[in-house]
Amino acid sequence: MAYKKNMKMKIKRNIFCKLTLMAICVIFLAGCGSNKPYHEVIVNNPEFIPNTVFVGYEDLTSPKFSALKEKYRLDTIFHGESDEMKRIFLLRNWINKLIKIDNEGPYPGDGSPESILDEALKGHGFHCGHFTAVQNAVMNAYGYVTRCIIADVGSIVDYFPSGEGHHAVNEIWLNSYHKWCMSDAKYDCHFEKNDIPLSALEVRDEYLKNKAAEITLVKGPDRISVAVVPELKNLNRSQIASIYTWLSWGRFNDRFSNGPKTNTDYMNVYADEYFKNHTWLWNAKPHWAYNTEFMNLITERKAIEWTPNTIASKLLIEGSKVQIELNSNTPNLKTYQMKEMPEGNWKDVSNAVEIELKKEKNEIVFRTINLAGVTGPEHKVIIER
Repeated sequence: MAYKKNMKMKIKRNIFCKLTLMAICVIFLAGCGSNKPYHEVIVNNPEFIPNTVFVGYEDLTSPKFSALKEKYRLDTIFHGESDEMKRIFLLRNWINKLIKIDNEGPYPGDGSPESILDEALKGHGFHCGHFTAVQNAVMNAYGYVTRCIIADVGSIVDYFPSGEGHHAVNEIWLNSYHKWCMSDAKYDCHFEKNDIPLSALEVRDEYLKNKAAEITLVKGPDRISVAVVPELKNLNRSQIASIYTWLSWGRFNDRFSNGPKTNTDYMNVYADEYFKNHTWLWNAKPHWAYNTEFMNLITERKAIEWTPNTIASKLLIEGSKVQIELNSNTPNLKTYQMKEMPEGNWKDVSNAVEIELKKEKNEIVFRTINLAGVTGPEHKVIIER
C-alpha cells in the first residue's frame, strides 16, 4: 500500500513539474514575442505617381466655381446621389442634354464656360471644344480632378476623308478606381473594359492592339453599351476608338479659374514608339505644333498617368512608436485624415504623425480630402511584430 501511495505521489509530482515547466515556457515565449521589434508590412496600396509635367490646377477658392454651381443649380442634378462615378456621369449627361451640337458655327459669346451655358440655354449649339471647357469647369467645381485632351485619328481615313478626325474630350480622375477615365461630354460616352472605365491612353492601347475589339463603348449615366453613335456619323466602336490614336493633354490645368489667361495651345504629347515612327497629320498636313514650343514631348508614360489624391508614406519605427510622413499631389488639398482600424473614426492630421504602437498588429488608414470634400483613395499602413 505504501509503495502504491508513493508511486501516485511521484506521478502527481511529475505531472505538476511538467505543467509548471510548460507554463514557464509559454510565459517565456510570450515574453520573447513581446520583445520582437516592430516592422512595416508591405501593402498593395494605390500607386503614388507625382505630377512632373503638368502645370497648375484649378483653384477651388475662386468665386467662379461657387457662382457656376449656384447659377445653374448644379446640385439639383444629383438627386441625392452619393456615388462618385454616378455623380460624374449625371453631370456629364446634364451638359450633353443642355448643349446642342453645332460643328459649323458661328458661335456666340466669349467662349467661357458661363457664356457657353448661357447661350446654350438660348438654343445655340457648340462644338466639342466648348463641351470640353464646360465639363472641365463643372467637374472641377465638385472637386473631381479633370483635364482637357485633344484626340485625333491623325491620318486620312474613309470616314474622315478630309483629315478632320480630331476631337476634344476630358479625362476625370476616379478615386474609387484610382485611375483616369476618358469622358466625352459631346456624345455622353466613354469606353470600358470589363466594366472598368478606360483612360484615353488605354483606349489608344486597345485600338492599336486589335482595333478596340475587346472594349465597350457606353453612353449615358446608366452606362448603356452601344454599337454606334448616331450623332457621330453612325461611326462604330472601332472607328470612334481610332480617334484616340493621337493624343495631347493641355499642359496648363487652370483654364477655368485662370481664364482667359491660360494658353490652351501648350500641350503634353506621349512620345512612344508609335509617335516616333509615324507622322501626326492635322487636316491632312503634319501637325502645326511639330518643332515648336507648344508641343512638349513626354517619353515616360507614368508622367502622363500621374495619380492625384493618392498617398506615399515613409515610416520611422523606434521601439513602440512610429513616425509617419505622408506625401500627396492632391489639388486643393484641405487636410489628410487618419483612422486606426478596426473601430477608429476618421480624424484630421498633418502630413507628419506619431503613433504609439499598442497591439501586435497595428493597422492605420490614411486619405486626403480636398476643399470640395472629395476624399482620395485610401492608403493603408500595417505595423506588426
